[in-house]
Amino acid sequence: MSRLALWAGLLLFATALSSCSSSQDVLDSSAIVPLSSETQGSDNVGTMPAPRASASLNPAVASRTRLHFDPIVGATVAVATPLTERLAALARSRGIRLTGSSDTSTTHVIKGYFSTISEGQETNVLYVWDIYDPDGNRLHRIDGRQKAGGTGEGWDAVSAPTMQAIADDTIDQLMAWLGKASG
Repeated sequence: MSRLALWAGLLLFATALSSCSSSQDVLDSSAIVPLSSETQGSDNVGTMPAPRASASLNPAVASRTRLHFDPIVGATVAVATPLTERLAALARSRGIRLTGSSDTSTTHVIKGYFSTISEGQETNVLYVWDIYDPDGNRLHRIDGRQKAGGTGEGWDAVSAPTMQAIADDTIDQLMAWLGKASG
């Protein structure tokens, strides 16, 4: 993809990001469910492919980290569901606890913004995760792009494995940042 097309896509993404206000464009954070003590040890993630190998976070840092995911902006609920399921499973497998919006133990709030860009026969998902402290100060940004695995344009071209790969990359980058931020 040319630099011009990439910049045009990013500009389009930023424009779409600033204008998303429809509830259809938001996946409520309740989809990323904090795990109860009953489900902490179970691995009921359905038929998701195994996550790729990744370095683990220091257990002491992981045990102190409490994540809350704000509603995801831009992706449809149907497309984002595999993402949220994978994020919850990966966070749990790495020792990170997920919290609800009113949980005062939250250490990091994560806001996700998604868009697609189609060029010719290829569609890519662009994503940005902003990580905030509980007081609203932005601490870090994770961003990337993932080639969609389906056919069609826009969200119609985005497959569950594409969104699961985004979750894998997101957790890998989050873990690397948390490791650096705590050290």
